[in-house]
Amino acid sequence: MEIKKILEDSGHYIMNTYNRYPLVFRKGRGMKVWSTDGREFLDFVGGIAVNVLGHCHPKVVVALQKQAQRLLHVSNLYHNEKQIRLAKMLVEHSFADKAFFCNSGAEANEAAIKLARKYAKEQLSGNRFEIITALNSFHGRTIAALTATGQEKLRKGFEPLLPGFRYVEFNDTGSLRKAVNEHTCAVMLEPVQGEGGVKVPSPDYFKKVRELCDEHGLLLILDEVQTGMGRTGKLFAYENFGIKPDIMTLAKGLGGGVAIGAMLATDKVAGAFQPGNHASTFGGNPFACAAGIATLETLLEDGYLIDQCRRMGDYLIAGLTGLKKEYPNLIADVRGMGLLVGMEMTLECSAIVKSCIEHGLLINCASGNVLRFMPSLIVQEKEIDQMLDMLDDVLGGLS
Repeated sequence: MEIKKILEDSGHYIMNTYNRYPLVFRKGRGMKVWSTDGREFLDFVGGIAVNVLGHCHPKVVVALQKQAQRLLHVSNLYHNEKQIRLAKMLVEHSFADKAFFCNSGAEANEAAIKLARKYAKEQLSGNRFEIITALNSFHGRTIAALTATGQEKLRKGFEPLLPGFRYVEFNDTGSLRKAVNEHTCAVMLEPVQGEGGVKVPSPDYFKKVRELCDEHGLLLILDEVQTGMGRTGKLFAYENFGIKPDIMTLAKGLGGGVAIGAMLATDKVAGAFQPGNHASTFGGNPFACAAGIATLETLLEDGYLIDQCRRMGDYLIAGLTGLKKEYPNLIADVRGMGLLVGMEMTLECSAIVKSCIEHGLLINCASGNVLRFMPSLIVQEKEIDQMLDMLDDVLGGLS
């Protein structure tokens, strides 16, 4: 089918919820994808931090092929071995004692919000239900996750929103302390704000947040939907800060390209959920969990990919910093952690993204003026160099 007809059908049949680029992809391998008209692209979007092992990683593909021949789905009214195995792996490599599976990051955050409120009603004195989140944060598009999101532009038009959320400046424990009151039950934060423009906190921020939560008996919820699964150079981003949360949410990279979400918690907190309190029909089905197992096993093998993530992240930041020196009028800042990297521009960057596409490069614009780089953890120096050359050409044209 001609690309023109495909795009016409998309406009005719698909709801207009994305400003999509006129690209239709038909296959991917590793760091590259190919469009239906035969063009090749270097992918530094990675499905928005989803494809941690690249496109069509052999181990994930084989696991899915085998599982598809055996059992795709079974109700959570029964046990399934793949779900149990993935839960065990996540628990054994994190702070957590229990896991709940769902299908997306928004659903994982909804589960976390419900668990925090349920725990507070049962274990904390008084009417404690409020959750403090950060301005500029992003926690999902469902109504509670959207309310938790600290971006008014995303919430506009969906009022009235869910009561019980307060917003403070990210990386500012002073404003957080002032926001705590007799109704507060939890603090919910991203270790690095991804959609908000790749905002990295100061090294001691989360230690102070943890201390404040302990002081007031609050739960600490970390939204690791984007930062988890090795993205920041540790399996989970909280490990970079020397603290442990009470609840953590995962999705994106967990399935290596297959939709799956998870909410992890300590035994103390997880005990607030009992049969009938929360559920997910598709959550943790054998097919999705097979992908999760294959992805996690690959990440954990000798720790090679996670170590490489740190090295390649440093290499990427160094390369982008070099471009900043070359184009000081265009580039305001370079920041990131591992392979979640942002380059803040002095201008709105949608035109840059479009120009990069014309050069065969996929990158992403976050928060209006931040180019966000989320390549797969398999990325090599040669691919980063290739990306930097393409970006240099684009910026050279602008300057």
